[in-house]
Amino acid sequence: MTRLNSDRRHQVRFTLNGTAVQGEAEPRMLLTDFLRHQIGATGTHVGCEHGVCGACTVHVDGMIARACLTLAVQVDGSELRTVEGLAPARGRLGILQEAFRRHHALQCGFCTAGILMSLDHYLRERRKPTEAELRDLLSGHLCRCTGYTPIIRAALDAAELLAEHDSAER
Repeated sequence: MTRLNSDRRHQVRFTLNGTAVQGEAEPRMLLTDFLRHQIGATGTHVGCEHGVCGACTVHVDGMIARACLTLAVQVDGSELRTVEGLAPARGRLGILQEAFRRHHALQCGFCTAGILMSLDHYLRERRKPTEAELRDLLSGHLCRCTGYTPIIRAALDAAELLAEHDSAER
């Protein structure tokens, strides 16, 4: 019987927001810890560590994932996108981020990164969401400060701007 050495560190390589990154991770290291402590991408927050609060939401190969439930070794060879990747350029905010600013859709900001990542994914698929659809999407996120109303307003505003942007490109 072969026994795996769980103390052995593994090389983990992936693309993070368009840039190739790498580091070493123990087999049980969570993606949240790897991103924050090995890579230095601190925008992904650690909240409940049970996948309930949504603060750690990231995109892995175009799909939403909870980084607190994902092992770092599982994303080897993948494409990851975190909140740091939402801005079109350094010092500029993306459409969704700008809508959050305009509508005061954040207060303490702890949940914001995860909410932005879920909304970004959703609005790529659905350009004209309803308030009910957005509330359903946000039911997977815990925000103790805003009451969600400004977040919904910001998301609807961003969806409208993204739809206009799409029309202008055609």
